[in-house]
Amino acid sequence: ALMPNQIIEADWTWTGHALESGVQVDVGSGGLIERVGALGATPTERLRNQALFPGMINVHSHAFQRGLRGKGERFPAGMGSFWSWREAMYALVEELDPEPFKRICIQAFREMLACGTTTVGEFHYFHHTRGTSDYAFDRLIIEAAREAGIRMVLLQTYYRTGGVGQPLIGGQRRFATADPAEYWASVDRLAPLLDPATQSLGAVAHSIRAAAPDEIAALHAESVKRGMVFHIHVEEQRKEIEDTVAAYRLPPMALITRAIADVSNVTAVHCTHTDPLDMDRYLEAGGRVCLCPLTEGNLGDGIPDLSPVHAAGGRMALGSDSNNRIAMFEDMRWLEYGQRLADETRGELRPEDGRLSRTLFEIATIGGADSLRIPAGAVEPGKVADFFTVDLSAPALAGCEADSLLDGMIFGADSSVVQATCVGGRWVHQR
Repeated sequence: ALMPNQIIEADWTWTGHALESGVQVDVGSGGLIERVGALGATPTERLRNQALFPGMINVHSHAFQRGLRGKGERFPAGMGSFWSWREAMYALVEELDPEPFKRICIQAFREMLACGTTTVGEFHYFHHTRGTSDYAFDRLIIEAAREAGIRMVLLQTYYRTGGVGQPLIGGQRRFATADPAEYWASVDRLAPLLDPATQSLGAVAHSIRAAAPDEIAALHAESVKRGMVFHIHVEEQRKEIEDTVAAYRLPPMALITRAIADVSNVTAVHCTHTDPLDMDRYLEAGGRVCLCPLTEGNLGDGIPDLSPVHAAGGRMALGSDSNNRIAMFEDMRWLEYGQRLADETRGELRPEDGRLSRTLFEIATIGGADSLRIPAGAVEPGKVADFFTVDLSAPALAGCEADSLLDGMIFGADSSVVQATCVGGRWVHQR
């Protein structure tokens, strides 16, 4: 149903370069921004003591893994790793039935909204009811996003092997895709289930562990024909690189850039251990990178070298990945902190004018919108009316003025300062 037009006016509004007062945002009945500026209109939503920002974009989520929170943090057998954590994740997969799966996903999506995230790229590979190949859980993830009220790009995932050249075992069988033809049939079944106002599709090969290079190339070629984005896990763990070099004599990123000439629709997730020269070639071919600092820290993945990505003009996005902690301000903070700890400097990701917080916020908004190819991430005419507001009276922001609020949010606050969240003109979260 169409909504009435809204004229939204906060005390301060983020215009892309600064927080400004006296700015009104005209939202049309279809949920798009029509006009922005000193419109001289009577506001229908006067957001006093609040600052208005474009909604943040979570490019990489596995919502069901929210069910692991509070688990996997004890180490009776000694030090753990990504691979021991993965066994705990597979145990969760083995036990999840449809109702708890959907409930966990709704919880994850609501937490995202509560922290100012309005869009999620849901990297979805949990497809099947136990013992079947029914793809029934694809419908559940669509329903969960709709019920939570979040915008979603469903990144439908191809997952054929359980490791390089290895069969699927245990819980992995619930992720199974037999071949590319079956995969595209599953994509075609999803399209009519989506809410066209808030849901769309992207294509995914899970990783070089789950799909061979020729399959990745074929899947990508079809994604280009269909005008879809293409995402893939790349080099999160050293073992993935070792296994790939043993099988193919090249690491995953080099294989991907050899298999795909034009990677302008590709987002590589993690790239924790990517060789700088391989990264340079990938970026020169048009690729993007999604980092998930809170998950990468939790799993002990390592710290990526972001200097080649930053030097190439950014093209970064952020994701909550395992959803052990859903807090986009913290992901922005730790994106920079990781680089500081690795290099013993400050301001690694700064732009030419030195306004680091603006760069980090652009990664969380514009970078995410570019990765998912959605008209979001900015308070501009033609973009979707996806916003969050910040409570200017929050104690964590005491002393922050318009010029320092963004710095205060990212480096000194948590999600409790988020007052409200709006998706497509609908206010879906209020603190």
